[in-house]
Amino acid sequence: MTVLAFAVLTVMLGAYVLLDGYDLGVGAIHLFVARDDSERAATMASIGPFWNGNEVWLIAAGGTLFALFPQVYASSFSGFYLPFMVLLWLLMFRGIALELRSHFPSDLWRGFFDVTFAIASALLILLLGVALGNVLHGVPLDAAHYFVGTFAYLLNPYAVGVGVLAVVALAQHGAAWVVMKVDGPPADRSMTALRVLSPFVLVLAGVMTLATFQVRSPWPNLLAVPWIAIAPIGSILGLVGVLFFVVQGRRRSIFGASTVFLAGMLASAAVTLFPYLLPGYPSPQNGLSVDRYPPSPAALATILTVVILGLVIVAVYRTYAVRSLAGNAPAANRAP
Repeated sequence: MTVLAFAVLTVMLGAYVLLDGYDLGVGAIHLFVARDDSERAATMASIGPFWNGNEVWLIAAGGTLFALFPQVYASSFSGFYLPFMVLLWLLMFRGIALELRSHFPSDLWRGFFDVTFAIASALLILLLGVALGNVLHGVPLDAAHYFVGTFAYLLNPYAVGVGVLAVVALAQHGAAWVVMKVDGPPADRSMTALRVLSPFVLVLAGVMTLATFQVRSPWPNLLAVPWIAIAPIGSILGLVGVLFFVVQGRRRSIFGASTVFLAGMLASAAVTLFPYLLPGYPSPQNGLSVDRYPPSPAALATILTVVILGLVIVAVYRTYAVRSLAGNAPAANRAP
């Protein structure tokens, strides 16, 4: 039951990263691949029908965490309260920029919203990456599971390294989306960006993987359950696939390979963490694990019902939306 609950939470968080990841990545590279008003409108239009639905997964993941592991939810907020508030403000600024840009005829206001969209997107990725890095590293918790560190502690070198990796990995994912969904110069510049980003992601992912082995080795879990090695293997194959398809110029395949890479990385992080949800540092015994705080059967049954029904509804809607909005956004179009 605890493994199932851990898997459900992992799937919810993974869905958010994979779906909202590409439109966050589009925002991060927005100013670099789109140079004039029509090009920027086209890149925004490519994510326009999806971005607000993608962000719902973050709310759903938070609700799942609260329902299944309320103690972890409470301890997380005790330490990450300020970052959570910053995250909410960035989400608001980003949404405002996306929704209001096309309603202002002034070039000055359009430029302001373009910069706001780009900065908020990049900072969101960095903040989420730093949060993941701290979870992998472990956070200082007392015996009552209250956070006893400082905000400066959250900016430790390992966590910042994971944050930087998240920025470049999702920038790569966003570039792959633009290449697939936008025509004209933005797609060409995104392909050029991919040729630069992909090798950098490969090197940085390798460095942070070695650092993760020093911080929290996944070997005990891998030796206990060897088949979970499919997660890091899939991540490696996905990243190699991105490099290969960029060289081949196979635009749709690049996005698919990038998705496999990110899914493999997230699954590898989950494999490394298990059975902990919030590891303690430097006292592991103060950490919160699924074995120590298992969910109630009623909560798990409720969440599974909601998740299964929700996934079916989302799958049907997503299929309809993708088919209805098939085709690429030309750079001459303005966002609706």
